[in-house]
Amino acid sequence: MAGLTHSALRQIFSRFGGVGLLSTEMLWAKRLPTENSRISPYLISTVLEKPLSYQLLVSSDREIAPAMDALHRLHADAIDLNMGCPHWSVGKSGCGFALMEQPENARRIVTEARKHTPLPLTAKIRLGVELDEEALRGFCTMLEDEGVDMLSVHARLKKESFARRPRWEWIARIKQWVGIPVVANGGIFTVQDARDCLGMCGADGLMLGRGAVIRPWLFAEIAREIYGCDIVGPVVFLPALYSTFIDLINELYRPERRLGRLKEFTYYFAGNYQFGHQLSSGIQGSRSVEEARERAAVFFENNGSPQSCANAATGTKLN
Repeated sequence: MAGLTHSALRQIFSRFGGVGLLSTEMLWAKRLPTENSRISPYLISTVLEKPLSYQLLVSSDREIAPAMDALHRLHADAIDLNMGCPHWSVGKSGCGFALMEQPENARRIVTEARKHTPLPLTAKIRLGVELDEEALRGFCTMLEDEGVDMLSVHARLKKESFARRPRWEWIARIKQWVGIPVVANGGIFTVQDARDCLGMCGADGLMLGRGAVIRPWLFAEIAREIYGCDIVGPVVFLPALYSTFIDLINELYRPERRLGRLKEFTYYFAGNYQFGHQLSSGIQGSRSVEEARERAAVFFENNGSPQSCANAATGTKLN
């Protein structure tokens, strides 16, 4: 979720409601101690974004102590060790999924992290390079034994694309192996997806990614319809939501940090419209945020709100 789970989008999630725990983008542990939290787009946050988990990319236990000190100064609510990102650039640095391929290094990192923080410590993993029950079980139980408090599982193998159906049934196995909460991730774009996932694996919670970028009110829908939460969030009006996002990135980030984040968000958000590719391509070709806003206004004028979104929530207007 690089370029997406920053303060602007987290604030929108929070305004709709239903979120139990927010997350930062991936943070390189070795860079974290010297980053300026007042201007870094990765570290800027507001009081609205609570509780907030800081997601770390770590390659060595030697990086842990300085990173933990920095996160304590930032008043983190939880710390997540990313062991699931399969991107080649992350793996080349020995971070992300590379730790699942180096379980002893992963063990040292978790042990050191547990020593240096009293905060909730979580880890995110995938199912492995291939389906190997013994290896996956050993890795999961090791994480629990070394002090991880919660496990988030993206239910795909390292090289499986998003087009492949998640293997939620494997999360059910992990639930049997460990005593800590297990959160299911992958392939959840609707309330029905959430029901299907929970019915198949019995996870203790859900982690939403791309589905929530497309439909930021999805957390609230799931909280209401599955968990019975009494949430009255803002009305889903897509042009206003998009305008709010632009206002937030203009408010939060320096000019050179704005347009890229708008393009990243639009790529997914455009999925709400039948002809969303026109919105996406128009924004991708924009040379400034204001040009992008003008192009989006023309698109919205020519494309009404999708019926699936028009009555998705009740409450006050998002502003």
